[in-house]
Amino acid sequence: MTQLLGLDLGSTFVKGAVLDLDALQVAQIRRTPTPAPLAALPHHQHELAPTALTATVRELIEELLPFAPRCAGIVLCTQMHSVVLVNDVGTPLTNIITWLDQRALEPHPAGGTYLDLLATRLGPETRLALGNELRPGLPLATLFWFVERGELPPNAIPLTLADLVLLQLCGAAPGVEVTNAAATGALDIMRGAWHTTALAAAGLDQLAWPPITPFTEPVGMYHSGGRIIPCYRAVGDAQCALVGANLLPGELSINIATGSQVSVLHSAPQFGNFQTRPFFDGQALSTISGIPAGRALSVLVGLLSELAIAQGAADVAPWPYLLRAAAAAPDSELRVRLGFFSGAEGALGAIEGIREGNLTAGGLFRAALRQMAASYETAALRLLPDRTWQQVVLSGGLAHQAPLLRELIGERLPTPSRLTPKEDTLSGLLALALVCAGRATKVAEAATIVREQHEQRSHE
Repeated sequence: MTQLLGLDLGSTFVKGAVLDLDALQVAQIRRTPTPAPLAALPHHQHELAPTALTATVRELIEELLPFAPRCAGIVLCTQMHSVVLVNDVGTPLTNIITWLDQRALEPHPAGGTYLDLLATRLGPETRLALGNELRPGLPLATLFWFVERGELPPNAIPLTLADLVLLQLCGAAPGVEVTNAAATGALDIMRGAWHTTALAAAGLDQLAWPPITPFTEPVGMYHSGGRIIPCYRAVGDAQCALVGANLLPGELSINIATGSQVSVLHSAPQFGNFQTRPFFDGQALSTISGIPAGRALSVLVGLLSELAIAQGAADVAPWPYLLRAAAAAPDSELRVRLGFFSGAEGALGAIEGIREGNLTAGGLFRAALRQMAASYETAALRLLPDRTWQQVVLSGGLAHQAPLLRELIGERLPTPSRLTPKEDTLSGLLALALVCAGRATKVAEAATIVREQHEQRSHE
């Protein structure tokens, strides 16, 4: 029996599981909350303590190892667009700054915001070559904030949060896999290498950018109770989830979790009014990201449950009720714009069309879900204006939890659809583990193997 551990370092939870390569099964799924962001920071800054995150991951590994007596490796995926600076011996020089950070929107002394100035320095052609993802929360923008303030440590090494964890857990040398390299905003997408011209324009060429290495090569060894376990380089969680979905050319992916992304797969990078991201096997994604989803809905959930919590109600669980109430509520003129955070729909939300009788909890939540479905249609038409997709692929926690949302999406995008396995990132890690173990030569091959096994098991 060949087993690996799969770890998903997410924004809300760190998840782990035992990946059985013989049974093609994800087992013993565990999840633990991602450490809370550091307090006493400005509200628009979002940082995690490096030691806290590594300790959380270590505890999860130790909890899973008794269920994997023949563990042959650890594979990881990670929340994207994070950055932490370390020195040449691996000591963190900053906290982990995540994709939720908005400091690049602070006013710059020269006028406008730091993000505005960075966009001007780079220019439109370079921004396109970098994947057309320039936005607050991108490491490139965060690091530019540091350099413009004279706070960038020279010769520091920028790492993702997962690559810092690998360094601390198993002594992995600094490095990054290409999907996460692209997520920094500093990768030349066509060349698969750091964009030296962009880094010079941003004043970030003084950093020691880590080598870009494949996920298939062990980068260090984890020691536990006399066992020595190879660890593999982390990949981006968005791409990993699409591996778990077994996304194919001709399909339209809608991933709905903390945030949402709409993507299509191509054999080579395409450039346009969307983001361009590297995928596996030399393929590339065209993506619209930053579409409001679970994080934005949580604002409404907080509002609708505030009174009950203030009155001391125990075990408040508003999500199941609100989803049921939304399904039962009629459509109305009520409209909710979910751009509560900077993203694809701006940074200012709204509730409109209020009339006597329609402002109910269910009506409000239904209007929010209806707006999400409309946003997915808008994004899909940016990617494929001629509607040439043959099937819609729905994935992510909210896609599973909210049948009404799936129904509303079907009304907007009336083509055949399929719902991926619930734990799509862990299924993706199972496919990647097959490649690391030499049981498949390409990720697409491994993803098909995992999907076929899942479908066979679901029909038994």
